[in-house]
Amino acid sequence: MKRTFLSAILCMFSLGQVSAQEIDYPDSFDEPMKLFPEAMGDFHWEISSDNELAQEYFNQGFQLMYAFAKEDAARSFQASHLADPDCAICWWGEAWAWGSYLNGAMTTAQAPRAYFALQQALANIANATEKEAAMIRALEVRYVQEFDPETRRIQDEAYAEAMAEVAEKHPDDLDIATLYADALFLLEERRGYRSLEDPNVIRLHNVLLSVLDRDIRHPGACHLLVHATESTPTPELAAPCARFLGNTIPGASHINHMPSHTWNEMGLWHDAVRSNTIAWHSDQKAAIGKGFAIYPTHNLTMLYYAAAMGGESAAAIQAAKDLAKLNRNTAMLSMALIRFGRFDEVLEVTNKPNGEINVSMYDFSQGYAALKTGDLAKAKSISGSLWELTDTTTARFRFHDGKDIVGTLAGILEGEIAWAEGNLEAAAEAFRRATDYYTNLNYDEPEPLPFSPRHWLGAAYMELGAYDNALSQYRQDLEEHPHNIWGLWGAQKALEQLGQADAVIDQDLYEAFQYADIWIPDTKH
Repeated sequence: MKRTFLSAILCMFSLGQVSAQEIDYPDSFDEPMKLFPEAMGDFHWEISSDNELAQEYFNQGFQLMYAFAKEDAARSFQASHLADPDCAICWWGEAWAWGSYLNGAMTTAQAPRAYFALQQALANIANATEKEAAMIRALEVRYVQEFDPETRRIQDEAYAEAMAEVAEKHPDDLDIATLYADALFLLEERRGYRSLEDPNVIRLHNVLLSVLDRDIRHPGACHLLVHATESTPTPELAAPCARFLGNTIPGASHINHMPSHTWNEMGLWHDAVRSNTIAWHSDQKAAIGKGFAIYPTHNLTMLYYAAAMGGESAAAIQAAKDLAKLNRNTAMLSMALIRFGRFDEVLEVTNKPNGEINVSMYDFSQGYAALKTGDLAKAKSISGSLWELTDTTTARFRFHDGKDIVGTLAGILEGEIAWAEGNLEAAAEAFRRATDYYTNLNYDEPEPLPFSPRHWLGAAYMELGAYDNALSQYRQDLEEHPHNIWGLWGAQKALEQLGQADAVIDQDLYEAFQYADIWIPDTKH
């Protein structure tokens, strides 16, 4: 049964502040919220309440919002105002938690909860400090009684303007500045590449950097800066704070994980593996009350992807296995096994996933493994099916047109079949076609495939003796995926054939092999 605050609402009816309706809450609200001191950091935001329990729950709620654990944050803020019902800023916390955040807009189910909590905050605003009152009143323009998702941006723009005024009046409060940055970010497109010349991006970066210049360990500002820079040409802007971010809220898996968005873009693959390994630990600790599981499938997907790019086969395959257990999706496991040449094990994965694009990844892997174990007919049959799907599918995979993923896989498999039949020119042409589809993919974290077709195209050029072309492909791959072990290996081999050397490539490859658990044969397609 969904919990309702019917008695509280009835109390408010006499004030004429809310409509006569019950407000539904998630089932988790049937259970009292606990404090999780082992999972929390040293964050503290002083509230105008003498109730220590209210303060502790408020601190916890704030941190969980910084970690994007919305529901647990709302429960923590609720526990805060249950400990002190007269605490206006505690009610503000719950209202804030129900609103839009970077990964999701406020829903029609959440809007009444946000509006009700705000009304309670306003009813107790006489108990608030001037700063708290300003924060509460900023939400008045954000939450309206008759919420319409189609016109939400009107309220979001008004809220950003209100928070700009609050931040200007309280320039030394880093959390208010972070809330202002969050409001600005909500006005931007969440996905896609960002231009450093966009004045809105400049303003957002400046607000966040102003916080981090004063506190490099600020979890909220660093979390947002990672997202604000990952799809720009300078993801390294977030690197200084990302070094600290993962430990700022030790038991919040999404905070543990977040540095990996920066590390992936910088090609620091082992650092990304470590960040997501720690995140997965927090996801597991949630089962015993010592952590918060936040986007566990995302943490595992990022772990498998980073490990695949870095040549850490054990980590990649284990993450993909855990992912398959968690969501019954064997697509990533199949592709991880292909990446590391475990073809017999691919054929042992018999549980086909759901979803057209996931199935295409699984089928590609089955076809590739069949080819490598001698079943050319099966490989050809699957190759034909993948090309047919490329031409007909209207499916999407996260932020991508499905045909671009399927076309990439179809081209790789067709090229391998041609190579097996001794037709290297046809193989190279198929790999070029795969690369054309691959370049259409949008920005994503992580990318949908744990490998680039350029690895195959470069290998084909090497076999054809077109070493300049091979080097060009590997260098392009390294621009797209800095320091990945496959591109480095290919570039080094191409340079050797050209009678050249590159000290940077050599050093990068040496460092990559410090963490890799594989060896790569000279012909690595």
